[in-house]
Amino acid sequence: MLKLKRYLKPYVLFLVCGIALLFGQAMLELELPNYMSNIVNIGIQQGGITEIAPEAIDDGTMQVMQLFMSDEDKAAVQAAYTQAGPDDTLKRFPDLGEGDWILNADADTAAADAAFSRADYAFLTMMEDFLAQSGGASLGDAENKSMDMSKLSEILPMLESLPQQAFDDAIATANAADESVLSQTAYVFTKGYYTQLGADTDAIQTEYILFTGLEMLGFAVLLTVCSVSAGFCLAKLGAGVARDLRRDVFMRVTSFTNNEMDQFSTASLITRTTNDVTQIQTFLSMGLRMMCFAPIMGVGSLIMSLTRNSSMAWILLMALVIMLAVIFILFRVALPRFKKMQSLIDRLNLVSRENLSGMMVIRAFATQDFEENRFDKANRDLTGNTLFVNRAMVTMMPVMTLVMNGVTLLIVWVGAKYIAASTMQVGDMMAFMQYAMHVIMSFLFISMMFIMVPRASVSAERISEVLETKSTVLDPEHPKELSQPARGVVEFRDVSFRYEGAGENVLEHISFTAKPGETTAFIGSTGSGKSTLVNLIPRFYDVTEGSVLLDGVDVRELRQQDLRAAIGYVPQKGMLFSGTIASNLRYGDENADEKTLQDACDVAQASEFIEHLVNGLDAGISQGGTNVSGGQRQRLSIARALVKKAPVYIFDDTFSALDFKTDAKLRKALKGYTEHSTVLVVAQRVSSIMHAEQIVVLDEGRVAGIGTHEELLKTCETYREIAQSQLSKEELA
Repeated sequence: MLKLKRYLKPYVLFLVCGIALLFGQAMLELELPNYMSNIVNIGIQQGGITEIAPEAIDDGTMQVMQLFMSDEDKAAVQAAYTQAGPDDTLKRFPDLGEGDWILNADADTAAADAAFSRADYAFLTMMEDFLAQSGGASLGDAENKSMDMSKLSEILPMLESLPQQAFDDAIATANAADESVLSQTAYVFTKGYYTQLGADTDAIQTEYILFTGLEMLGFAVLLTVCSVSAGFCLAKLGAGVARDLRRDVFMRVTSFTNNEMDQFSTASLITRTTNDVTQIQTFLSMGLRMMCFAPIMGVGSLIMSLTRNSSMAWILLMALVIMLAVIFILFRVALPRFKKMQSLIDRLNLVSRENLSGMMVIRAFATQDFEENRFDKANRDLTGNTLFVNRAMVTMMPVMTLVMNGVTLLIVWVGAKYIAASTMQVGDMMAFMQYAMHVIMSFLFISMMFIMVPRASVSAERISEVLETKSTVLDPEHPKELSQPARGVVEFRDVSFRYEGAGENVLEHISFTAKPGETTAFIGSTGSGKSTLVNLIPRFYDVTEGSVLLDGVDVRELRQQDLRAAIGYVPQKGMLFSGTIASNLRYGDENADEKTLQDACDVAQASEFIEHLVNGLDAGISQGGTNVSGGQRQRLSIARALVKKAPVYIFDDTFSALDFKTDAKLRKALKGYTEHSTVLVVAQRVSSIMHAEQIVVLDEGRVAGIGTHEELLKTCETYREIAQSQLSKEELA
């Protein structure tokens, strides 16, 4: 993956923004369980009361509560509160009267909270025991979060009669109590204080739940915005990188010579350009999201859950150990199969492509059964590998579900005990449960990375192989320019050539000159090097020794674009592209007018069948030109080269599919059309080249003779044997 990191640079802003938004999304999502916990703990259990030290308290109640405070707590409370005057009113407390107590705006609420929480608990402990023994009226139900403070007047005389030691014992008990127990008791008392002063506690509860719910909704909306925005940024990143990779792979492949093409099959190159790039795009747009989001959520949820209740950390630890063990076992088995996936796709594409391309040969030899079996094997190999991987991955989800449900049950079971002991609140248990689910899901997402990362890494490696393959034919650093207009003189000077990795030369010491206005033909037995020789002119290969010159300039000193712009090339196999006849012809010159196209078709003897088509030059051509015959395809290929009006024409055995009559008419028309151009013709038939001004006879990569037809019949035995095998004595005479 790192080999392709340069492709991330143009999209670094999207990457940074996407990661930042994912971080924001994680932080917001980590806050939602806290809000849910607050709604349960404060909104429902505490009645919306958020303060322990009441904002206002009845004077008589204050006197009673101070009986249960230590001297330090009394001082803290007296410093925090002021008695209400005749004009002091609070909208929230309609029954507040003169002499009652109001919390100062600048009071030390922490000290006052601590004082009241201990006093409330001490009072509750002492009075519940006393009233239970005496059978007196209850002050309320602390379990149901209600306390009737109006009954304090009934017990005040009794309290005054108690010895100080009883109060000291109650205060000592409160000081030893757990902080969570003190606070939960204090909220109940605070609600009672407010009720005593006429406050609408139901409205306080509703208000708290409503505003907390709105805040939670706002967080959820913001979370959604972050999630969608992060998805957009990473989708842009993935799509942009994929587009650039496809572009560069395609451009790299188009610059390959046949030497480089031999290193990769066509099917493999198609897979690398499509499926492999898609794997990387999927990783960047989806995998990168999980890779960034899951660790933040996992670590954050772990920290947040421990802040809620560290005593249940062992539950999370147990769940993580089980998940890691399952993930390790699964990927130990499945990971090698992931790495094998792309090569199996290559194989299936190769077999499919060969079957589709060679359909007529397959039918002609009646080998459909063999090809079906070959495809079936490749298909079964890929299917079997995919099924193995999917089965391994499918087992993960039930295991993870079992772990999550087991953890949920364990948290409820253990949490219930803590709640019964008043060391945990219901909302805290629910939040802990949610954080635990986040931790488990985060590890599940991380495990998915073991699926995506290996495939993306393999795909990146395969793409990198193509991008790092350098073409053996390169433009010079300081190219020379051809004279304009180019004359078209082609010269071979002691040229030798061998294919890369071959032990012997295919061509050896070839020298000749092809001049404008003349036709230079090449003939020889199969494998003598005719096509290889003409492929050296447009630099499909570079010579091993010697040099090929165009107008006196070594073709290696010219830019490939300038060189090939001066050459009209017709390959051995006529290749047409999907589109129309006109669009194919304009490959030679995109600005060619209708007359130029028509003239080229007339010379190539293509007009006779084009005229019979419904749309003429606008008739459709299917991919590869499969909707026209071999001879028609060859004539259109010739017309395409003629549209270019180049100073040099190369015809690589392009007349082989033509009948003798069409061949003769084409050569006659071609002579006048190319009278100022250099024409090089590779041929198998002597009749096609016997009127050429110069014929080069090749035999096993060497020049066996150069001359005209008549001269070679006298001086070149190889040419004479070829001619005698094809022509009658009358034609030779």
